[in-house]
Amino acid sequence: MTDRQWRSATLAFVAGMLEWAGIINTERFRSTMELVWPRIVTGFAIMSKQTADLAMVGIAVGTAGTAGLSFALGYWQIVSMLGLGIAGGTVTLVSQNFGGEETNRASLAVTQSVILGVGVALPIAGLFLAVPDRLIGLLGADPAAIRHGSAYLVFVAPAVVFEILSLIASRTYTGVGDTFTEMMARAGGAVLNVVFSGVLIFGFGLGAAGAAIGTTLASGFVTLVLAWGMLGRSYGRLGMQPSPVPITRSGPWFEPTLFRQLIEIATPEIGRRLAQGVVVFPLLWIAASFGPVVVTALEVGRRVRGLINSVNWGLSLASSSLVGQHLGAGEEDEAGAYGAAIIRLSILLYVGVTVLVVLFARPIAEVFVTAPAAAAQAAVFVAVGAVSSIGFGI
Repeated sequence: MTDRQWRSATLAFVAGMLEWAGIINTERFRSTMELVWPRIVTGFAIMSKQTADLAMVGIAVGTAGTAGLSFALGYWQIVSMLGLGIAGGTVTLVSQNFGGEETNRASLAVTQSVILGVGVALPIAGLFLAVPDRLIGLLGADPAAIRHGSAYLVFVAPAVVFEILSLIASRTYTGVGDTFTEMMARAGGAVLNVVFSGVLIFGFGLGAAGAAIGTTLASGFVTLVLAWGMLGRSYGRLGMQPSPVPITRSGPWFEPTLFRQLIEIATPEIGRRLAQGVVVFPLLWIAASFGPVVVTALEVGRRVRGLINSVNWGLSLASSSLVGQHLGAGEEDEAGAYGAAIIRLSILLYVGVTVLVVLFARPIAEVFVTAPAAAAQAAVFVAVGAVSSIGFGI
């Protein structure tokens, strides 16, 4: 059998077993997986950027650098959560209107999402540039951690705009059922991030600042690649597709009713994600009282949980897209069936991944810290983070 035949046979076997177990039927599983696997790769690529930075800074600088980076990444997470919240409104409106064959309205939803995203991003970037030391100091960081964390915020500030815009573009592609294009852009960005950060951290000795510059350059690359397709331009033979709901420079740029719908959908999503994000600040403040090793251990656990949550990047977006498309087509029963099946599938996957991570918690922790005592503390946070990912993801 060829590799393709083996993959088809394996997929058919897994689909049959899941249907037999009452998790999801074969047809829905295939439709779901077509959207899920590129999104999981995309999510893993996004989350791996800061994870790789943390590991490299730990090797090059030590716990003072990783502690400073941990404080800064708490603020960066707020950027991601805001972007995901806005993009959550985007994918809902795009999938519903695109599924209902209202392409122009879907395009306008994307345009208004971009305007909203830029309006949110610019003040945050300005804050990172203006008072980085105060932001890090608020969390109880020591002088060394403040120095490293402040440097990261200053040099990552331009990436705030890139991150939010690229998330909106990614969700737009998901809303029209194309997860391959965003996967390719994000995966390429993740590779470049590791390369840029590695050269700047180890080659030029820039530490946390090098990690931030690498993130900014890689995020800019992803945004430019996705923007090309979002303007309706062809990628040639790369296999990536231009957006079928492109942003048009000729307008219209604003439609009050649609903008109000975007705000109504995005606001609770932003609130939910911010609630997930801000909880880390008191945890970091408490951890700071025990020193940089505990701060680092906490962040290692959070990074591992973020990588596990890559599963949710695929399943949640597949659910939003498939349910939205069927609702847009007036197929409410099928939309409900997809939603329930994907929830059951997510429970199964999260429990399986969590068991594996808990079993290998110590080796995972040693990737970030080498001292036995620090690795032991980090392993505890890795295991706890893995277990918490089950409820967090579902």
